[in-house]
Amino acid sequence: MFETLPKPRPDGIIALMQAYAADPRMGKIDLGVGVYRDAAGRTPVMQAVKQAEAHIIETQNSKSYLSLAGDSAFLEVMERLLLGGAVPSGRVAAVGTPGGTAAVRQICELIRLARPDAVIWVSAQTWPNHAPLIAAAGLEMRQYRYLEAESGALDRAGLFADLGQAGAGDVVLLHGCCHNPTGVDLAEGDWAELAGMLERAGAVPFIDMAYQGLGEGLDADAGGLRHLAARLPEILVAASCSKNFGLYRDRVGLAMTITPEARRDIMAANLAGLNRKSFAFPPDHGGRVVSTILNDPALRHNWQAELEAMRRRVVQNRADLARALRAALGTDRFGFIAAQRGMFSLLPLPGTQIERLRADHGIYMLGDGRVNMAGLNDQTVAVLAEAIAKTV
Repeated sequence: MFETLPKPRPDGIIALMQAYAADPRMGKIDLGVGVYRDAAGRTPVMQAVKQAEAHIIETQNSKSYLSLAGDSAFLEVMERLLLGGAVPSGRVAAVGTPGGTAAVRQICELIRLARPDAVIWVSAQTWPNHAPLIAAAGLEMRQYRYLEAESGALDRAGLFADLGQAGAGDVVLLHGCCHNPTGVDLAEGDWAELAGMLERAGAVPFIDMAYQGLGEGLDADAGGLRHLAARLPEILVAASCSKNFGLYRDRVGLAMTITPEARRDIMAANLAGLNRKSFAFPPDHGGRVVSTILNDPALRHNWQAELEAMRRRVVQNRADLARALRAALGTDRFGFIAAQRGMFSLLPLPGTQIERLRADHGIYMLGDGRVNMAGLNDQTVAVLAEAIAKTV
């Protein structure tokens, strides 16, 4: 039966993880894997999460199934966190999912059910799993220009020229904040211009929100989403709590739609039906941790303080790396790093140099130059800058 099964293409990030693990050198540096790391190189469990988990263990009296949509308390707190009251709750339908990946997949499946001929517009540089998830749902994908590689800035003219071709019923996938992998976000004026363009075209925005709180702050990072939600009749949202709550292995995600109130119930039923067909009931523990934290003023205060410290550390790493590269290279070629936000940036390095960084210096980054800014610390910033200077 399985003799014709093809060998899948290796995943670049997983392959990099394996190569790093197999490297016996001391002082090797992992800048590839997309997880937050503290100054000691650990991915810590947040103290607010530990306190919430202790409370749950003490008070939870059943592990029975909940609804296909998941825990209503989780859905309600995530609506407030993401939308901040920008639209009435009567317009919002949401379900829990096993992580942001499943949320993206469920939204793609929803698009396929509603409009199988829809085109999904995706930024030319994007999370590597977007394209496979879109293809797995049988949808057509087209790219729009996003990054000016050498300047490290938004290709604003290219973006709006390409998205000007989107038609009625097309879907435009946007990173809500902390664009992965470029670190280049839309400005407030860009979101407003984009809203007008989508409104005129009849296209639907699909916001992937994986890093809320790690860019400019919780509310600022949701500003673009809230602007679109308040202005447009239909919005699709996939959200993850992996990064901002540190719940990577607990797989906490949310698929959300914003529509006119008359269509809200049918959207909710379709989302629940999609859950039933794929994994039935979403996992509860991580979502309950999130709702416990966000519904408790003291825990929420502590969580926001921890998240803000994480955000500030990444911002500082960016400034330090830009400064170190300026000193090592005698040029401000990489100055854009300090102005970008989120965990990732694309360094405009040729593939041969990336290979030399790995072979000669034990510095691991993806082949397109994506580096995890949260993987750096006070010591490795200088090591990376010097290694780049030596391999030019």
